[in-house]
Amino acid sequence: MSFTSDIKEELSKHISTARHCRIAELAAIISLCGRILISASDKYCIKIQTENLAVARKYFTLLKKTFNINTGVLIRQNMSLENRRLYVISIENHEDSLKVLQATKLLNDNNEIEENLSVTDNVIIWQPCCQRAFLRGAFMSSGAISDPEKGYHFEIACATEPKAEQIQSIMKGFDIDARIIKRKKYFVVYIKEGAQIVDVLNIMEAHVALMEFENIRILKEIRENVNRKFNCETANINKTVSAAVKQTADIEYIRDTVGLESLADGLEDIARLRLERPEATLMELGMSLNPPVGKSGVNHRLRKLSSIADALREERGEKNDN
Repeated sequence: MSFTSDIKEELSKHISTARHCRIAELAAIISLCGRILISASDKYCIKIQTENLAVARKYFTLLKKTFNINTGVLIRQNMSLENRRLYVISIENHEDSLKVLQATKLLNDNNEIEENLSVTDNVIIWQPCCQRAFLRGAFMSSGAISDPEKGYHFEIACATEPKAEQIQSIMKGFDIDARIIKRKKYFVVYIKEGAQIVDVLNIMEAHVALMEFENIRILKEIRENVNRKFNCETANINKTVSAAVKQTADIEYIRDTVGLESLADGLEDIARLRLERPEATLMELGMSLNPPVGKSGVNHRLRKLSSIADALREERGEKNDN
């Protein structure tokens, strides 16, 4: 199973004890993956269609516990999507459909199909607990999350931009910085930041998935920190080795042209020490001198030796390959 499927399976077992929260979750599910049909005789029918068995099971359970409505589940093969199964749940009875639509506020005062997409004026999502339930239903209906081992991406796909903006507004109420992007015919509300995805999982009350996500995220950060330090240390070693190679080449050039004995005592000492210990750090070279010299003092003397070597090459018209 994918990480998304695992989360939806966990959320399908979360049934709120509060009726108003169950209604909010139903409203999200019907809004995002449902259809409201009206017959020629003005009778309502609600159909939910999903490829996820957990979503179908959750919808069935919410209807039973909230409205005492029993529905059947029809299983079809979706020929356009690699023969995947489609689960269709229908409320055929007009009175039952009307009861659900009125409770979820998907009808206006004239019993016409109309959804209030406001966050502040929609009684369905007035309370924070109902907003949590609404996001839970929205994610189960059309949400997805990437495997945290591969990357951080959370999204909910909406058929219309106003619906996406409604979900974005609810998330912002929980300090989640969600963005919206158009992808083909959908408007996608998405999050790319790991810590914010953890917050969303907590809001939806997917606590098992949250712990798994956090564990993976922590391990990834540890690995990334270790790799970063290793790369930094490797770069420093390479830099040190390259500097030591150039210093050695410059000192050998001085030795082979004018001789090390032509140098001042301090420079001669460090020159001979570098030739003896080409792998030593500046601090190690300084500690080996008598009297000891600090790292900056050693670096100054080695730079002076390089300047002398460059001057000698210039006098002889030789190219400096270092």
